[in-house]
Amino acid sequence: MLSRIADSLFWLARYMERAEGLLRVTTTHNLLSLDKDVNGPLTWRSVLETFTSVTGEELNAIEGNTGAALKKLLTDATNNNSLKSIIGKARENARGIQDYITKEVWEEVNSFYHLINQPALDSRLSNYEAADILDLFTRHSVLYTGITDITMARGIGWGFMNLGKYIERCLETIVLTDKQYAVNQYKVDEIKDIMQWRHLLMSLSGYELHLKTYRSYQYTHDVLHQVLFNEDFPHSVIYSLGRIDRHLQDVTKGYISEENAALIRNFGRLHSKVKHLEIDDLNNQTLKPFLEDLRHDLLHFTNLFSQKFFSYA
Repeated sequence: MLSRIADSLFWLARYMERAEGLLRVTTTHNLLSLDKDVNGPLTWRSVLETFTSVTGEELNAIEGNTGAALKKLLTDATNNNSLKSIIGKARENARGIQDYITKEVWEEVNSFYHLINQPALDSRLSNYEAADILDLFTRHSVLYTGITDITMARGIGWGFMNLGKYIERCLETIVLTDKQYAVNQYKVDEIKDIMQWRHLLMSLSGYELHLKTYRSYQYTHDVLHQVLFNEDFPHSVIYSLGRIDRHLQDVTKGYISEENAALIRNFGRLHSKVKHLEIDDLNNQTLKPFLEDLRHDLLHFTNLFSQKFFSYA
């Protein structure tokens, strides 16, 4: 497969996974903002800091304005990580590889693109329709995932798509986990009510699973186990790393070279760092550097992977 095609498949899947993550966090925050947060009034500051580059006066001006925050996160073309920008990039990648994706996948990405570019959206995000708009976007995101899963051939292109998808998902889980535990000063041994962790769990579609799986009241400990080590949780770090390992084997299978072997070894060290770690090794002093190192190592692997297969840094 040409590196240009593999690159576009990788980034199409990565951008669409990023869009889904942005929508989950935004929808969760919009829903929880209707109630009083355990830490007091819930502003949009943390979400804006995660998904935009706004700082200073602009951040102070819009953090308490739901309509303005939603526009910045969803439809602002000047925000390179807004939903509008992300879907635009996904469509651009899909447009150049229509011979390598199914007609249904292209049509769904294209449909999502035209939906997010409707001129009336900004005004609707400023009133009671905001929740309906978020729900509509989420349904399109889920529809893309389902269509891709049931129509795409399981060849090498599928491997590149899934590598992009799970690298993005793993990074998202690390960043959101770090953000939430920073609020608690990374105090793993401090008992906090489940309401403290509802935002993180709902942002990762894991709140219901947590209530059904974990029976203790050690929520700070149990949430950390779920987002990092629970192999049955589709948004956990270990689950994503397992899928990356599988699809890395798929795209390198049959191509024996020292570069491929070095890439596999690099990822193996990263995977082992999580796979063979005991949760009790993470405490008030070690959690923050562990998450930082994990994110750095995954970004380093992604750069090596890109250099190898896409010929760029």
